[in-house]
Amino acid sequence: MADRAVGIPIVKEGLPFVGILGGAALGTGFLGWVIPTALLGGLTAFTAWFFRNPNRTIPTGTGAVVAPGDGKVIAIEEEFEPRYLKDKSIRLSIFLNVFDVHVNRIPCAGVIDGVQYQPGRFVPANKPDACLRNEQNAVMIHTTSGAKVLCVQVAGLIARRIVCWVSPGDPVQRGERFGLIRFGSRMDTYLPAGTPVLVAVGDRVKGGETILGELR
Repeated sequence: MADRAVGIPIVKEGLPFVGILGGAALGTGFLGWVIPTALLGGLTAFTAWFFRNPNRTIPTGTGAVVAPGDGKVIAIEEEFEPRYLKDKSIRLSIFLNVFDVHVNRIPCAGVIDGVQYQPGRFVPANKPDACLRNEQNAVMIHTTSGAKVLCVQVAGLIARRIVCWVSPGDPVQRGERFGLIRFGSRMDTYLPAGTPVLVAVGDRVKGGETILGELR
C-alpha cells in the first residue's frame, strides 16, 4: 500500500480544524477585535503544528522494528498478550503528549493480518491499565520473516478520535504512515518473546526512526 501522507506538511484530518480556526481569526480581525484575533491566531498556529507531518529517515536493517510514534517509553513488559497474539510477548508502550508528532508509523515490513477497533474509556494514556480500558485500535502485522508484531493505537484523556488508514491484506513497509490519534495518546508495540530490545524506559523515541528492537 502506498504511503498516502508522503510530502503533505499537515495531515488532511487536521485541515478542517486549521480552516475553521483560521477563518474565525480572519473574521474577528476584520471586525477589529484584537484580543480574540490574537487568541484564535495562536490556536490556528498550534493546531497546524499539532497535525504536522514530518519526513523521517527510515532504518534499513533487515530485522529492525521502529517506534510507531514519537514520545517517551513508559513501559517495557514481558507478558502474555491474550486478545490478539495469544502468545508471550514484549510490550513497549510509548506515551505521546500534545507536543509530540501524532502521525503513527508501521514498525516493520509485512502484511496487515488484521485491524480491530475496540471502544472504551478515556483514562490518561500513561496509566498502566489504559491498554485494557481505553478506546483503541489494534493493527496486526505478519512480517516478511514470519513473525507477528502487534501495534495498538490507544486513545488518551483528551483523545477522541483514532484514525487508521490500513486494512487487512495491505502490504506495508517499515516507517510507512498508517494513521494518527488526536489529541494526546499512547502507542503499544508487542514483539515476540525473546526479541532483543534496544531502548529503555524513559527514552525519547522518534516514530519511523528509533529502533525499538531487532527481530531474530
